[in-house]
Amino acid sequence: MNRDNIFKDLPAEVSAYIRSLEEQVRELKKIIFGSKSEKLTYVLPDEYTQLMLFDEAEVTAAPEETDEVIVVPAHTRKSKRTKTDLAEVLPVVEELHDIPEEARVCDTCSGQLEAIGKETVREEVSVIPQRAFVTRTLRVNYKCPCCDNKTGEPNIVKSPVPEPVIKRGLASPSSAAHVLYQKYVNAMPLYRQEKDWATHGVTLSRGTMANWVIYIAGHWLVPLWIQWKALLLSAPRIYADESVVQVLKEPGKSAQSQSRMWVYGSDAYPSRSLCERPECSDNVRTPANPGIILYEYQPDRSGKHARAFLRVDHPFYLHTDGYDGYEGIENAIRVGCWAHMRRKYNDAMPKSPPKDHPAYIGFQYCQKLFVLEQEYKKQGLSPEERLAARLKHSKPVVDAYYYWLENTLKPLYGGKLGTAVTYAKNQKVELCRFLETGLVELSTNFIENAIRPFALGRKSWLFADTQAGADASAITYSIIETAKVNGLNPYEYLLYLLTHLPTILTKNASADLSYYYPWAHNIAERCKNQRAVLDATVLGCAL
Repeated sequence: MNRDNIFKDLPAEVSAYIRSLEEQVRELKKIIFGSKSEKLTYVLPDEYTQLMLFDEAEVTAAPEETDEVIVVPAHTRKSKRTKTDLAEVLPVVEELHDIPEEARVCDTCSGQLEAIGKETVREEVSVIPQRAFVTRTLRVNYKCPCCDNKTGEPNIVKSPVPEPVIKRGLASPSSAAHVLYQKYVNAMPLYRQEKDWATHGVTLSRGTMANWVIYIAGHWLVPLWIQWKALLLSAPRIYADESVVQVLKEPGKSAQSQSRMWVYGSDAYPSRSLCERPECSDNVRTPANPGIILYEYQPDRSGKHARAFLRVDHPFYLHTDGYDGYEGIENAIRVGCWAHMRRKYNDAMPKSPPKDHPAYIGFQYCQKLFVLEQEYKKQGLSPEERLAARLKHSKPVVDAYYYWLENTLKPLYGGKLGTAVTYAKNQKVELCRFLETGLVELSTNFIENAIRPFALGRKSWLFADTQAGADASAITYSIIETAKVNGLNPYEYLLYLLTHLPTILTKNASADLSYYYPWAHNIAERCKNQRAVLDATVLGCAL
């Protein structure tokens, strides 16, 4: 029996409820068995998508059978990394094999052999596993013999030594950086690190490592976080998002309650006026800023936290999802996310949807906008040029999309598709904001990519024990993700910071740390040199 005939005889509310239950079952199946990405799930060739957007009736009609050969567009494949490429980023250790001196005799005439050169036989990647050793810091003391002869009390001069990471503690820059790297980059909980240290003969409890994390974040990393926040708030466009975190020992809350990890970010942007809109033409100018990612722990999802963090005195664009907690932020111009819009249509699509399915059509409208944005980026357009291109090419797509929503789409009764349409209508102003300036982006993917490592790590370490631990995690994630977005190796950057910042901040707690920012001049080279010093020490111990 045709299921459409069954629904035809039922009241609209009942059939809508049944469809809603079917969508829930379909979504659960997709979560368990389906693809986790909606970006390329139903992507048509560009020319076909464009036809569908503006000739909907003709395209959705059944196509005639044809023997035409379908040509698959060519694509480029990422080349494998060669040994030469590896040699450029890894140190090279030569392993020379020679004939023993007593055996350097010709097997033909018994004459003495002479060396004529070395030959490279092969190149391989070698690894020295984690190796623990004790670093004993020594210094040389001097006395002045003249003072000793004159007064009998020599003037003693001691060689300067760097400040420790933790006073009277066992943590060195390398061991502390390793603990932070393993937990916040490799998502290895402290209890697993405790077992890993034990395999190397080191008894290091998870409680001790937790104290290391809290102390390091609160003393040496938080000054960077504070200075970066000032830079972030000067940006003309800021991204914001939040994710769940569980804190066991939180005053006034049960261990099962949910707290929030808020994330704010700014990617690289050109130096220019804030926006083209008349109400923003106040000549506000901000210098070019690199990528910054800042995490902040808060006990709940209240919008007051975003309002407190984003308190600035100049207009700025705020990229967020549809959460209404971001409303009421002073000087913020909300920018909607078309990736969220596209995702809602993807969630509403059945398996192998027909081309006239509303969710399929809505998805293709969103996908067309992303295809156009990719073309703008390939062309390297300036913000002004990108705005002109958007008005010429993207605006007709948006106009057609909303015309379809308002005039073509049939009334809906709840369900995933109804949620998508409601989102599109409620967020119309924010979603169309990208047509007002070339400075903003089409989606919040930048901040979602920044929060993903936290979400993945949370699956491993599950919760924070205390608020202090949650704050320390927020600070450490900020340092690591900002380093990553600026192209630095996070372990090398942590090692470099923990080698130098204790000495600098002990002398001056409010010191300007711009020399140590992830976008500072030669910072990548300095980090690699610091790592090379450690590697040389490890190789020496290994030998």
